[in-house]
Amino acid sequence: MTAYVLVPGFWLGAWAWEDVTERLRAAGHEVHPVTLTGQADRAAEATPDVGVETHIADVIAVLESHDLREVVLVAHSGGTTPVTGAADRIPERIARIVYVDTGPLPDGMAQIEFNPPEVQAAIEKRVADEGDGWKIPVPAFDPAEDPENLAGLTEGHLRAMRERGTPQPFGTASEPLRRPEVIPGTPRTLISCTFTLEQVKGLAASGNPVFASMAGPEWTYHALPTGHWPMFSRPADLAALLSGDGGDAGQAIGAPHEQVVPSAGTFPSSR
Repeated sequence: MTAYVLVPGFWLGAWAWEDVTERLRAAGHEVHPVTLTGQADRAAEATPDVGVETHIADVIAVLESHDLREVVLVAHSGGTTPVTGAADRIPERIARIVYVDTGPLPDGMAQIEFNPPEVQAAIEKRVADEGDGWKIPVPAFDPAEDPENLAGLTEGHLRAMRERGTPQPFGTASEPLRRPEVIPGTPRTLISCTFTLEQVKGLAASGNPVFASMAGPEWTYHALPTGHWPMFSRPADLAALLSGDGGDAGQAIGAPHEQVVPSAGTFPSSR
């Protein structure tokens, strides 16, 4: 049995992992899907003071309150910041970090900086105009506007994301992640959905500051071609990769190999 801690990206809570959680538990694993401060059923806790350190503390609290060890710590999208921050601080509890269509930010970088300047400006304007100056409103999740990231989602998925999504405290996107000078050598796995593995490796080799840390002997790679939310679009395949039943003779995630799960549709070439 493996203990999994599943951390969602922006606007979502533990509910986003329901289908994956069900499958992992059916396989006999211990699973802790996380709702971060200010999100979903914890929306009442949202304040302008909620930021990166708040969400790092949330993840650490789950690990320590359940006395979890040898944990597979899973981050989706914007969940990378609290997961990376927590894993840097208590590496003795972590067996592996899994990044689902995301990766660890370098020291001093904020999540919003992953976007080009014009997108950053648009987010800041929405925060000012629609989010009381401290919240990122829930997106429209409109496939006509964002077909690549929303690939594979049904109208039911999209409706749930719009209706159950909650505004994201802006501090969690605008505050930089602070990392130690010496990064723990914890094994890491990428499950890439909207980038091909060739793109990821090319960007890492080019010295791109975001992707440069996604190469090294501690990394293994899996491709799961779909949109940016595989917990909705391909939950069985995502759970199978996490639990080690996703093919390649059933090798567990993190085994020294690369794996490509056949696409259920068109694979977006870029975010």
